[in-house]
Amino acid sequence: MGREELTFRLNDEEYKNWLKAGRCLLILKDGLLPFTDQQLRAFHGDLLNQYPPLRRPCETSSCKPRGNTLVSVCRVCAEWQRVILKHHRQPDGTIHWTNCFPSYWRTDHWELAKAYMPRGQTKVSRADEFDASALLNLINYCDCFSSVDPKLVRQVIQCRNELMHSCEFRVKDDWMRRYRTALRHFVQQLSFVPHMLTVGRQIEDMLTVDLSIRVFGVDRLDSAGPSADSGPASPESGAESVSRWEAELLREMLRECLRAANEEDEDAKTHDAEQLKRLRGFLQANKDLGEQFSSELQAIDSLEAKGGEES
Repeated sequence: MGREELTFRLNDEEYKNWLKAGRCLLILKDGLLPFTDQQLRAFHGDLLNQYPPLRRPCETSSCKPRGNTLVSVCRVCAEWQRVILKHHRQPDGTIHWTNCFPSYWRTDHWELAKAYMPRGQTKVSRADEFDASALLNLINYCDCFSSVDPKLVRQVIQCRNELMHSCEFRVKDDWMRRYRTALRHFVQQLSFVPHMLTVGRQIEDMLTVDLSIRVFGVDRLDSAGPSADSGPASPESGAESVSRWEAELLREMLRECLRAANEEDEDAKTHDAEQLKRLRGFLQANKDLGEQFSSELQAIDSLEAKGGEES
């Protein structure tokens, strides 16, 4: 039954566009992670060398944001804050200090990176847990990525936000063309990074591929998978790959919304509550996905119940 439901969804060209575009974000994230890690390590080391006060540990080990501001922090963390703002391309904009544990800035370059990322990163403890949005915003806002044109980064960020906040989980062909151009120009900026050439090819392959899944007892329907007609095992492997991509994309959307729903920003919480409702409706409307994401659906229900009690 799950295979038939997947095939039915993939018979919608605009849903297939949405899925392919989302898969490209995951490919991009995996490609950006080693590059950003290398740049951040060097940046963090340079800061420690240039500013001797930053080498000292936090004087209280308990400095932390209140709301989205840093108040009453020790002298060391205050110096870190000053240096972070100095290297921020838009220091007068909103800085999501609530992402950070200031006492870790001295020892963890990724904790430093959180100051340049969107909200919702507080509980992220491993580099591979950051999504494409976090890495793209880091590149956009931190001036240690001076080799990349911020305008090109922002074009990809805009497309990413449109995709991930799509109400219907569908995008049109003309949007895909704009997205493809934005990705190509951005990746070309990183052509000096050897593995990004491979990332660019993988993205191009994903955006242009048009493959098929066969479901026993169901006629041929369009889908995505590299070798659906190549042999007896290809329908199985194609369906499993597409199902995995779909699950990864939906899981990332759920993770982002659930993290943000626990933030203190009421306007943001309202927006993410609406997105969670749309996600829940989509998952419940597709039985196979509802079963696969049953624990996440329970988490959404718990959040709604908690919100109802607080109001």
